[in-house]
Amino acid sequence: MMLDILVPIISIAAVALFVFGVPILVVIGLWSICISYLIDLSLANVGVTLYEGLNFFGLLAMPLFILTGDMINAAGIARKLTNCAHACLGWLRGGFGMATLGACGIFAAISGSNAATAATIGSIMYPKMIDDGYEPTFAAATIASGGTVGIIIPPSIIFITYGFLLNLPINDLFTAGSVPGILMVLSMMAACYILARKNGWGTLMPFSPKAAIKTTLQAYLGFLAILLIIYGIYSGSFSPTESAAMCVGFCFFAGLGITRELSLRKLPNVLFNSGKMVGMVAPLVAMSIVMQQCLSALGIEKWMASTIGNLGYTGVMLSCMVIIFIAGMFLESVPVVTILAPILAPIAHSVGVDPIHFGVIMLVGTAVGFITPPFGLNLFVVSTVTGLPFTSIIRYIPPYLIALLVTWFAIVLFPSISLFML
Repeated sequence: MMLDILVPIISIAAVALFVFGVPILVVIGLWSICISYLIDLSLANVGVTLYEGLNFFGLLAMPLFILTGDMINAAGIARKLTNCAHACLGWLRGGFGMATLGACGIFAAISGSNAATAATIGSIMYPKMIDDGYEPTFAAATIASGGTVGIIIPPSIIFITYGFLLNLPINDLFTAGSVPGILMVLSMMAACYILARKNGWGTLMPFSPKAAIKTTLQAYLGFLAILLIIYGIYSGSFSPTESAAMCVGFCFFAGLGITRELSLRKLPNVLFNSGKMVGMVAPLVAMSIVMQQCLSALGIEKWMASTIGNLGYTGVMLSCMVIIFIAGMFLESVPVVTILAPILAPIAHSVGVDPIHFGVIMLVGTAVGFITPPFGLNLFVVSTVTGLPFTSIIRYIPPYLIALLVTWFAIVLFPSISLFML
């Protein structure tokens, strides 16, 4: 009886702390410790779980892919990839915006991070889009939207987290995310083309096969990095962790000895930036495992299963999508996945949804949250990069949001989009 009163009070207090700006890690930690005390779960379990939760070889891929993204930016490889995309698409109305989205997709295939994708491509492409005649807030919205594929196109940091939490093969998750990620880019390109054509944005440049070939050859290091990851993972030669380590080494030596834009003096700053990102993600993963133990002890998973599990396939999938979409409006991808995946995935599986397919569904829905107010992370990242107010960038988000939602529903309705290569 006491639990029925105190658990809601503690949960409401945790939500209030989050609303008032307390970091989500602190909120989850305080909630987990309070609930552990109430249900007589040893507090020593918190420390043990935090350690054991991260003591897993597969999770080493996460900091390594984060470092890869920073290395590629520091080595100047990202800039060459964006030049290649522009040369190939600049002849279309809205071509520079479409090239920006394409560059986001290419960079995502190396970095695995939405924030790194939005920040890196934003710093390179935003000034060029303005010079090319695009409305500033539209340019910023395009970059923020393009960054959503950072966690879908493999390698993906959040796919690694999802696979770790649900004990699923990360290689299969990477494979399943490839086509959905490409479809997300194409759908956003279509939205960009329609808006640019309607408003007359962008300067058309004649298509030059020579320029396209030249910039593609100049971007060979970026394509080699992608091929290294793809070959290593899908051939079975490397695990995702080993593939990430190989890519870090490749980008380091390429930046140091070939592009010469990376120096030993810059290296500490690159490592520090990557460390900050890892320092935000890894503790959340560990603390979420403690939270899952508390939720399991409270019977939340059974309650959710009994509440929506009897709604049939359509009802379960719609309910899961609504829950994921609403959570994505307020939380970053890591807490959404770490909190909801262990609860929703078994329910979806009980109505016949393939676990790999549901992983793609969940992460695409989470990616949509990156540009969904009020707390869309990419909107804040791009606002910082461009100097534009958060509220002004939202103006041109709806067309991209519609494109992504249509793609999301298509992925749900047609599982083969995710699974046909498995």
